[in-house]
Amino acid sequence: MSIIDKDLDRFKEIVRGKVRRELRKYMSSREMLGRQGKKTVSIPIPDIQIPRLRYGKNEQGGVGQGEGDEGEPVDGEGQASDKPGEHSLEAEVSLEELARIIGEELELPRIQPRGSRQVDSAKARYTGISLVGPESLRHTRRTYKQALKRQIALGTYDPRRPVIIPIKEDRRYRSWKVAVEPSFAAVIIYMMDVSGSMGQKQKDIVRLETFWIDTWLQHNYRNLETRFIIHDAKAREVDRDTFFRTRESGGTLISTAYGLANQIVQAEYPVTDWNIYFFHFSDGDNWSGSDNNKCVDLLKKHMLPVANMFGYGQVDSHYGSGRFLHVLKENFPDDQRLILSRIPNREAIMDSIREFLGKGR
Repeated sequence: MSIIDKDLDRFKEIVRGKVRRELRKYMSSREMLGRQGKKTVSIPIPDIQIPRLRYGKNEQGGVGQGEGDEGEPVDGEGQASDKPGEHSLEAEVSLEELARIIGEELELPRIQPRGSRQVDSAKARYTGISLVGPESLRHTRRTYKQALKRQIALGTYDPRRPVIIPIKEDRRYRSWKVAVEPSFAAVIIYMMDVSGSMGQKQKDIVRLETFWIDTWLQHNYRNLETRFIIHDAKAREVDRDTFFRTRESGGTLISTAYGLANQIVQAEYPVTDWNIYFFHFSDGDNWSGSDNNKCVDLLKKHMLPVANMFGYGQVDSHYGSGRFLHVLKENFPDDQRLILSRIPNREAIMDSIREFLGKGR
């Protein structure tokens, strides 16, 4: 391993440690979601600075010790310069690594999948060393080791002048074998209240929460589908982008979302084949007691019997009553398939994820 590789590995370990120490902050950071790729997330690390030399004496410093009179405004204007500024670093962390960090820090148990539907996925595993192969897979250490053995055998190696020059016959390459691994299938159905009492702050919380739920479940299931339902007094299925961008309006009938989610599962996801997850986010304001009863009936008869789990997350809102959380607590006091979580703000997302995923269902 080269010095550069060692330094890179050390930097990655520093980044992992930083993410672990400040996981709560990252889990509540909306900025990070804008840096998400397909397999990685770019995380700003403001406290890890590139080493630089500074010249001159620090004879004075501190707040309010520069030139100017008391009360004089600071307008931020200054001279242009050709000197580079100082910036925080951004480190890319794979979603797989991020999921491992979440699991370790939140002490999440591994999910035990159910169902018979499995999709075979091919994965390349490096299993040995070959005499032929592409240069991108050349094993440097094995190549130089073989060259050293050859030079010693020929008597051309001089320990006082240890120069090792590999030839074509010395080259060694990593070899691989394609292994087929079964992957269980899972579907997540997200439901969100977009009635007039749900504002942008509440939707931001839902967006962050669903990102972390996705990250963990994708770590456990290679074959994962997601569906999205929004509802006010009526429910409809939408794509991911529409799910988070729909503007709030109208009243609330939660049973319309539960009814649509149940239809989707019955039509497309038989319980014998699929691991099924429901997540519903609302401020807990429903139109009437009769609709609460419809929701309870749908949960008891149709949704909980087929679900690995049903997660209800209630976000605080100045306009929502929050009553629906109490309705679920009263009707399902001991059902382990129904997990309830109150999310007062973004800082509570980490605790909410632990409540949802800590059962290992």
